[in-house]
Amino acid sequence: MSKMKHAAIGISAVAAFLLAPQFAPSVGAADINLRASGIPSTHKYHIALERDFYKTLAAKTGLDVEANFNSLDVLGVAMKDTLRLARVGTFDVVETTAGEAARDDPFLEGLDLIGVSPSLETLKKAVEAYRKVFSDRVEKRFNAKVMTLWPYGPQVFYCKPKITGLADLKGLKVRSYTPSMSAVLEALGAIPVALSFKEVYPALQRGVTDCSITSPTSGNTGNWPEVTKYYMPLGINWSVNAHFMNLDTWKKMSPQAQKKIAAAYVKLEEKFWNLARNNNGDANNCNTGKDPCTKFKRFKMNLVVPSEADSKLLHTAVSQSVLPAWAKSCNAAEPTCSKIWNETVGKARGFTIK
Repeated sequence: MSKMKHAAIGISAVAAFLLAPQFAPSVGAADINLRASGIPSTHKYHIALERDFYKTLAAKTGLDVEANFNSLDVLGVAMKDTLRLARVGTFDVVETTAGEAARDDPFLEGLDLIGVSPSLETLKKAVEAYRKVFSDRVEKRFNAKVMTLWPYGPQVFYCKPKITGLADLKGLKVRSYTPSMSAVLEALGAIPVALSFKEVYPALQRGVTDCSITSPTSGNTGNWPEVTKYYMPLGINWSVNAHFMNLDTWKKMSPQAQKKIAAAYVKLEEKFWNLARNNNGDANNCNTGKDPCTKFKRFKMNLVVPSEADSKLLHTAVSQSVLPAWAKSCNAAEPTCSKIWNETVGKARGFTIK
């Protein structure tokens, strides 16, 4: 069976599920009805923000709006499929990572390439530089409007076998979820294994993967320290996420409603950025059993402090492998991709793809 047929069957199954009485919006109950999918419920702080946002959307906007919101694990939907489902209107709004969406279009990954933005401040510059071209691309290719762009947090390493730095990843199987992440892992001598977040815990248990990459907060709330021993908080990228709204749904709203809905999502985006700023330090402490540890579960992982050698090794891998590899795949899909990236993110961050 072809991939297209598999995708069609998957979309049909989800559509039937959503049309079941418990998930169907009340006809005529509100002027605007939104079917929204969100983050997996294991991301408790992020899911709490989403739940509150949709619950209070009518009050925030003064609009007659109702949202039928569910997390991906409740819906039984894979994150890699969410933007596809938004494109065909199965959902009105979806939340997904740019990395997952980049499986269908490498142009989208240019927002947060490995090693390009080492801090939240530099990431913010990159996101703002790429926001318009990213949004235009999504509207053209996926029939969706970008409502938010925000980071989970620095993407760090959780490992089961002992490591002392990046050099020890050589020969290990490491969870990856974007092409550029796979490129940098290969440059380091590791073996990238593509896994969704929900697949990681059992994969670490069974030895399908030796190490996995995610944010300090997501790894903690996902209980990864239960199945790993070594924690290296070297941020290699930020797992930028987005909320996408079906463009047909957006266009059905009045200009006044669009303005109010967009303003509400801007405030939601700000909350997610603040969450990334405030939660990661606490999660780092909790993962390694240090104080203060107030918001997350306390574990006792072995802390691997990144060295200057690790930073140099990462920089070399990015320059020699990540940028050229991404440019090759992106230019194949969009001939002007490198030019666009150089004029946006590259200019903002001082990089040039040759």
